[in-house]
Amino acid sequence: MVETKKVVKKVVKEKQVAKAPKAVKTATCTDKHCPVHSSVKTRGRVFEGIITKAKMAKTVVVQWPRRVYLSKYERFEKRKSHVMAHNPPCINAKEGMRVKIAECRPISKAKNFVIVEVVSK
Repeated sequence: MVETKKVVKKVVKEKQVAKAPKAVKTATCTDKHCPVHSSVKTRGRVFEGIITKAKMAKTVVVQWPRRVYLSKYERFEKRKSHVMAHNPPCINAKEGMRVKIAECRPISKAKNFVIVEVVSK
């Protein structure tokens, strides 16, 4: 009985050694494990807006309209919200593009959002 246990252990060890290592997958921007986006974890709010300024390095200004109710006049007024967002090199969005941004950790003093995807050009 002792001999059979030793034989089984040897067979198990041989099978473990025979396994080939898994191939390393290179990440692309469409992949969920993009090297740029994986380092910046998103959480919280998600907005969709249009890029109005893209003249800074890796930073864009995203703007979207919203309506605010004025109780005095019993009407709605149009306002625009705008935030600065990180523009990763794999996305490289330009002015006029419609993008989806998500909240993340503070990247700089003014940037708390990152571009997740380009909705339309």
